[in-house]
Amino acid sequence: MTLGMHTLTAGRGLLFGGDYNPEQWPEHVWEEDAELMRAAGVNLVTVGVFSWARIEPEPGKRDFAWLDRVLDLLGAAGIGVDLATPTASPPPWLGHRWPETLPVDESGHRLWYGSRNQFCPSSPVYRERALALVEDLAERYADHPALALWHVGNEYGQVCHCDDSARAFRAWLKERYGDLDTLNEAWGTTFWSQRYSEWAEIVTPRRAPYIVNPSQQLDFWRFCSDALLAHFRAERDVLRARTPDVPVTTNFMGLFKPVDYWSWAQEEDIVSNDHYPDPADPLAPARTALTHDLMRGLAKGRPWLLMEQSTSAVNWRPHNPLKPPGRLRLESLQAVARGADGLCYFQWRASRFGAERFHSAMVPHAGADTRLHAEVRAHGRELRGLREVAGQPVPARVAMVFDWPSWWALEERGRPSDRLTATDQLFSYYLPFWERGVSVDLVPPSAGLDGYALVVVPNLFLLGDADAAAMTAYVRGGGVLVVGPFSGVVDERAHVRTGRFPAPLREVLGASGEEWQPVEGPVRCRWADGAEFAAHTWTELIEPEGAETVAEFTGGGPAVLRHRAGEGVAWYVATMPEPDALGELAERVLADAGVRGVLPELPRGVEAVRRGDVLFLLNHGADAVRVPLPHAATDLLTGSAVAGRITLAPQAVAALVRGEA
Repeated sequence: MTLGMHTLTAGRGLLFGGDYNPEQWPEHVWEEDAELMRAAGVNLVTVGVFSWARIEPEPGKRDFAWLDRVLDLLGAAGIGVDLATPTASPPPWLGHRWPETLPVDESGHRLWYGSRNQFCPSSPVYRERALALVEDLAERYADHPALALWHVGNEYGQVCHCDDSARAFRAWLKERYGDLDTLNEAWGTTFWSQRYSEWAEIVTPRRAPYIVNPSQQLDFWRFCSDALLAHFRAERDVLRARTPDVPVTTNFMGLFKPVDYWSWAQEEDIVSNDHYPDPADPLAPARTALTHDLMRGLAKGRPWLLMEQSTSAVNWRPHNPLKPPGRLRLESLQAVARGADGLCYFQWRASRFGAERFHSAMVPHAGADTRLHAEVRAHGRELRGLREVAGQPVPARVAMVFDWPSWWALEERGRPSDRLTATDQLFSYYLPFWERGVSVDLVPPSAGLDGYALVVVPNLFLLGDADAAAMTAYVRGGGVLVVGPFSGVVDERAHVRTGRFPAPLREVLGASGEEWQPVEGPVRCRWADGAEFAAHTWTELIEPEGAETVAEFTGGGPAVLRHRAGEGVAWYVATMPEPDALGELAERVLADAGVRGVLPELPRGVEAVRRGDVLFLLNHGADAVRVPLPHAATDLLTGSAVAGRITLAPQAVAALVRGEA
């Protein structure tokens, strides 16, 4: 059996629930919680994420009795349990008795217990104690009827520079390079007299007097992600051995730099994510859509799970405004529209104590008789009307390429400008497609591209030969490729490619450059038809080699080039255009690719995305809008028939299926 979201949604429909921490409450509250969950339509809760100290109060001592009662109570209420391995935050006794399990920062300072995530991923003692606990957890609850999903750890991202980590780093390097000569070549250690003569000389890239070797730093990023993944796999394998029919996940954190999620996603049964949009950010809806599309890409188009979101305010930003009424529902349904089959929150009941006591919850401090909890209950009820959406795909003809190693390499110190960042560049290119109702798949550089009419590469500072060849073949075979600035600059070792840039794509782009020119202030550019636009931050001295100049800097030189290669077209953008100009660029490349949005006319602030047979329209704006419709439809959320146009109030959502009006 192939495990996935369908394993959970079969018989349940869309999932609805959140993190549940009963260990923070007296047992008489548990009964009330179960009743409130049932009334709200909750069908999945995460239990045990931070319960290591409760389950193992002393080394080797187990207390499962309280957890038995919790799972029995939830099972009796018909609520599935996403049971966590509580290994993200060890109890104080582990750090006290075995301080070598505690992480060390790049300056050599040991980080202590008293918070969370205080472990070294490479510590043999931590690994031994964690797996022993996971073994017992799996053995005890493997056959429990409430067990629906395993949740391994929590928000992986720890980095450590201790001696155990250094030893593990050396072992990882030996496997990657085989011998020191190869490593010295890969790291370019002739620079600054950094050549290594013994493996023991190599340590993690700790704090140094000046800039650390960027090739060493890139490999350390890779190692840290792999070290955490190895621990995830170890726990997962224990669980799979005992419960092969129960899917396994761990919660991602969107565009989170320390962990390469492309390599992680293939190791879990279900992709899940934690996402907390900022209510004060006017671009939050588009940033959220980008994150959701990334999760769908990680899941290879299959449904995914929104493991954590907030019902209202969080507690960890400097200033934490509430979400206005209706925002909870709007953001939740946005996730459904973009492929989520599960919608969970942190957390069920607001904590009275601890670092997250002012984080919102499904049941606030004021209790169940509140506006917020009423909104939670109403949303839980309406999700039942979207059962048919579960499992449906989100079709996309546009792919956007994003790569963690390139991100790591791009943002090392000592580059032409630190103002060009991977995620800002990604979002800048994503925004105009979102505004036009064009669905986008996020893919790695190694992805097969043949199924897409348009492929956008906002930035690939690091680009391997094989991936460059695949992009070239994609264009020659009839695809449309768009490449942003400062791409194809270094190879997998972070060595600059010599010759005119971008060397591995020079032929297909029909252009090449010789200098990167960061700038202060705006730069004026002109389309070939005479219309002007502004760009910023970055320019390049580049020359056409067969490409036509579509836009030029007013001071001279190409800014945007278009080249017909084989059966397809390749575009190169040698600057960072303002949003309106990127919108114009999007229109042009979409026309080249023959791709249109799901609606011919889309008011500003309205998001449109099709999932299966359902067209979702979400009004993120402050005003009511009228959206033209191509055909009569029925709104699954209200049961209303509409034709011609539909009026959406602020923060309203429609889920439309074709029908008679």
